[in-house]
Amino acid sequence: MIPNISLVTTFFLTGLPHTPALGTTLFGLFLLIYVLTVLGNLLILLVIRADSHLHTPMYYFLTNLSFIDMWFSTVTVPKMLMALMSPSGGAISFHSCVAQLYSFHFLGSTECFLYTVMSYDRYLAISYPLRYSSMMSGRTCAFLAAGTWLSGSLHSAVQTTLTFRLLYCGPNQIQHYFCDAPPILKLACADTLVNEMVIFVNIGVVASGCFFLIVLSYVSIVCSILRIRTSEGRHRAFRTCASHCIVVLCFFGPGLFIYLRPSSKDAVDGVVAVFYAVLTPLLNPAVYTLRNKEVKKALLKLKIGSVFTQGK
Repeated sequence: MIPNISLVTTFFLTGLPHTPALGTTLFGLFLLIYVLTVLGNLLILLVIRADSHLHTPMYYFLTNLSFIDMWFSTVTVPKMLMALMSPSGGAISFHSCVAQLYSFHFLGSTECFLYTVMSYDRYLAISYPLRYSSMMSGRTCAFLAAGTWLSGSLHSAVQTTLTFRLLYCGPNQIQHYFCDAPPILKLACADTLVNEMVIFVNIGVVASGCFFLIVLSYVSIVCSILRIRTSEGRHRAFRTCASHCIVVLCFFGPGLFIYLRPSSKDAVDGVVAVFYAVLTPLLNPAVYTLRNKEVKKALLKLKIGSVFTQGK
């Protein structure tokens, strides 16, 4: 134990860089995005649970994705809104910062692994339609989903443990709108080389590996689509793949940009992080499900059923 050192008990999140005049506008914008994200993902969970026709592997993974997105946004956005409301709103205790870092990387890495599993599921469905139901059985789906959650938990535990095993005894202002490893490490009173290497390997390389597997799956899917005889079938499959790829790029692109660079710039990282931490959870309900005809039918049946019940 090092004597005469006062350890940090409270951090202060500086939030997104903005002029004072934009504070109210940003608060309203991000509050709206957060409410739509939570309601959109809750609606997806409700519709898939209520309609037995949607009890398939693809929608099983989508329920996991909607659940993750709802909480992934909740981990960061409310605290960001508090910081936008008042300067003191950015204060966060040491233990709360630990919890936020763990939760953020747990949900984020689980989503990363889940995207990989979902692309594999689509590859099997399009490339092996006759064998798909036997290859992607209920037990297989449960095993793959559990694997993503367990992998995300271990991945985050390593990152959190290594980040907070260091001493924090000096500055306590985190140049970000949530507790993330790169800006926190800049406040450590110790050498952070090992941690920076772990960030590169544990986050960057793992995310790059998942992204590579997703690209590989979609290349295989495109090859299978080109063999579809009807132009309508090809167009529908291409449209679905294109929308999925947009969401994947919005999630992986900013993350790789932040964690694979040799040096980071706090203001740039904060703005870039908005894309995968705030906007992607909002995009997922619209891209993956609300544009889907099966989900639209289920929503219509749910609406008609509620109207019929009220009429009674």
